[in-house]
Amino acid sequence: MRKLTLTLSAATLALAGAGVAVAAGHMGKHNPDTNGDGVVSLEEAQARGDKQFARMDANGDGVISADDRAARKAERFAQADANGDGELTQAEMEAAREARRAERQERRAEHRAERFANADTDGSGGLSEAEIAAAQEARKAERGERRGKRGMRGKRGRAMAMLKRADTNGDKTVTKEEFDAAIQARFAKVDTDGSGTISEAEREAAKEARKAARKDRRGKRGPQGG
Repeated sequence: MRKLTLTLSAATLALAGAGVAVAAGHMGKHNPDTNGDGVVSLEEAQARGDKQFARMDANGDGVISADDRAARKAERFAQADANGDGELTQAEMEAAREARRAERQERRAEHRAERFANADTDGSGGLSEAEIAAAQEARKAERGERRGKRGMRGKRGRAMAMLKRADTNGDKTVTKEEFDAAIQARFAKVDTDGSGTISEAEREAAKEARKAARKDRRGKRGPQGG
């Protein structure tokens, strides 16, 4: 049950990373505004969701479940087992660690490049003093929001709450239909003017609403802890 819970937590965090993330108040590392028009459409959010779902559905059976966790573990083992003998030598384990380090470095490089591109708002290929200042303020806001989330425990708690909403039939799995419906529902909630797109103002409003909700929850917990 613990493995199943953790797998589904990851699935619901992927929901946050897909369509739901457009409400975060910033575009961040994975910018869903693919056409660069300054707003996020449902189609853009859904396209990102499709990629996330495909990544999470490791065994390709059309649902995200505990089976996907097992499939990912088996795939990682097979990749590390270079000679295919069913066992990992010290050399193979070290090679696997080096490969993971290289992947992390590549992701960080991609992140830096994307962050630069986001900061270069006029597309000149360089950053002006104003663009650097704006990028610094954006990163400061991102860090503040991450600190407000209070680590993995808070993330998992929100993930499980999202799971309960996404898993509409209560079978402890998330189908593509449920995944898409969760994205659409969250998108509609943030798209307050019903325009079919989420603007910067709507993202900011969603972020402020979440801050207020967290503050209210902390206030309610305070008397109990005192």
